[in-house]
Amino acid sequence: MAAIEKKIYYFEKPGKENTDDCLKFSLDAVTQMDIRDVVVATTGGDTGLIYSEAFNGKSINLVAVTHSHGFKEANTFEMPPDIASKIKQNGAILYTGTMVTHSLESAFSQKFNGLYPTLIVAQSLRRFGEGTKVCCEIVMMATDAGLITEGADVLAVAGTGRGADTVLVIRSAASKRFFDLKILEIIAKPRL
Repeated sequence: MAAIEKKIYYFEKPGKENTDDCLKFSLDAVTQMDIRDVVVATTGGDTGLIYSEAFNGKSINLVAVTHSHGFKEANTFEMPPDIASKIKQNGAILYTGTMVTHSLESAFSQKFNGLYPTLIVAQSLRRFGEGTKVCCEIVMMATDAGLITEGADVLAVAGTGRGADTVLVIRSAASKRFFDLKILEIIAKPRL
């Protein structure tokens, strides 16, 4: 099998100023690689809205993954209802669930000052950038929820803070089968 020449795009700095470029790379990737599933992280809804507008009417299963309710503080949700509604109207699935590498073990860590396996996984993935950790996380979350097929090649998009600065192709796996999750390609990421 011949090697396929691919270019990795590196951003000088992480952050939301890379979102437009990530969207362009994402649109190119789904066409060139025949990818049918796109999973995008969205906290306040801006990135989810941009992606849902761009993919509206295309034969793509777009899943926009949010923080869980109460992520920042008790009884709150970070996405305004009108933005959530627009994302859904554009044909995307909006999924809110518990972050695989965050919630329960973070509570134990804060209470008992310990280090736990999923926190080690999260910190290890962050060596490649915050967006890489989030991309892996949202693919597992969407797979756990049955919104994408396990074992599918999925385009995952996330960022550092707000917006998008990381685009990866990931072979999906449920969190229970974390070791089957594979980062197949890096399309774009901050150079850090």
